[in-house]
Amino acid sequence: MTDNTLSVRCCVAGGGPAGMMLGFLLARAGVDVLVLEKHADFLRDFRGDTIHPSTLEVMHELGLLNEFLKLPHQEVRELNGQVGEMRLTLADFSRLPTRCGFIAMMPQWDFLNFLAARAARYSSFRLLMEAEVISLIEESGRVVGVQVRTRDGPIAVRADLVVAADGRHSIVREKAGLQVKEFGAPMDVLWFRLSRRPEDPSQTMGRFDVGRIFITINRGDYWQCGFVIPKDQFEEIRKRGIESFRERVAQLAPYARDRTQELRDWEQVKLLTVRVDRLSRWYRSGLLCIGDAAHAMSPVGGVGINLAIQDAVAAANILAGPLREGALTIDHLHRIQKRRELPTRVTQWLQVAIQRRIIARVLDETRPFEPPLLIRLAARFPLLRRIPGWLIGIGIRPEHVSASIIASSTVNENPGWGR
Repeated sequence: MTDNTLSVRCCVAGGGPAGMMLGFLLARAGVDVLVLEKHADFLRDFRGDTIHPSTLEVMHELGLLNEFLKLPHQEVRELNGQVGEMRLTLADFSRLPTRCGFIAMMPQWDFLNFLAARAARYSSFRLLMEAEVISLIEESGRVVGVQVRTRDGPIAVRADLVVAADGRHSIVREKAGLQVKEFGAPMDVLWFRLSRRPEDPSQTMGRFDVGRIFITINRGDYWQCGFVIPKDQFEEIRKRGIESFRERVAQLAPYARDRTQELRDWEQVKLLTVRVDRLSRWYRSGLLCIGDAAHAMSPVGGVGINLAIQDAVAAANILAGPLREGALTIDHLHRIQKRRELPTRVTQWLQVAIQRRIIARVLDETRPFEPPLLIRLAARFPLLRRIPGWLIGIGIRPEHVSASIIASSTVNENPGWGR
């Protein structure tokens, strides 16, 4: 290994939920793993901040749940909505067969810092910040590493396996030439904060009205707000001015009317361009894609992080042994896609159906919106709320950490580079 070349068993591009979870699990299993994160830290506003019951179950299996829940968080035991003047409960998590019958709302950077700190206890784990993958290294049609731009200059990382966990705009999957199927989305989302007062409503909820969808997530001392807009309409909204936007927010959240002035300019409003896509094939020889790099999810249900972490758990279960023993084959990568493709397909099908049959109709200002029959039935019969609670909180195929990874917990007293 030269000064500007590193060699590892597994190189993970992207330090988001999928990449950090996979890196942690592989390191715990004794696999030499390097995670590359292009930013200097994990501090990004309005990333997915939902830790679902199935993910909390994984933390329990790893013996980390009690410690994890000491971090500041809010517990959401049901999702509520308002359609016109009708208030209803859309999903109930309190009766799920998991240790935690709630979604933990926690800043994503706290979650990632927690995983990074626990992973750094293992000598086989390395995390390199400000390290951006710019190209692949290939030999005879096989991916054997990546070229990386770092603050100290370019380096090459050679690996038995490169894992793309670098999000919906993955540079790794682009360089690999993998085919992407696009499913479209009728909306984008504007995210921003408003301060919260003790006398405000306490519920995390969504409001659906003619031409408007507004989401408020209780984050303790502030509201994380999502304003759903028709696709590609942000520039038109900007042209109307921040005052017009503040008035629209005040109409949907009248209790916070006096706080809309906190939105001083458009710099405080972040645009999430919604896309739903999926790779036809998640892998090549020497390369695997997981999380948003394999399947960008709609924000409907907030399940993107959950799917990404489940991908990471499934990948670690299948890859740990072969990587540790130097016996990885392309069949192992195929097995990961085969296991995770069904829950991805079903979840995306449900999301696209909701986008077309509910969200697109709500955003259509030319006709009144009437809640679909299933929503009206859920409002009337509490038992039915457990179905969306299961789909959102647990998912189609929840993953569990293998016994061999759980048993592998030799902590290093003198970590290598770590962070």
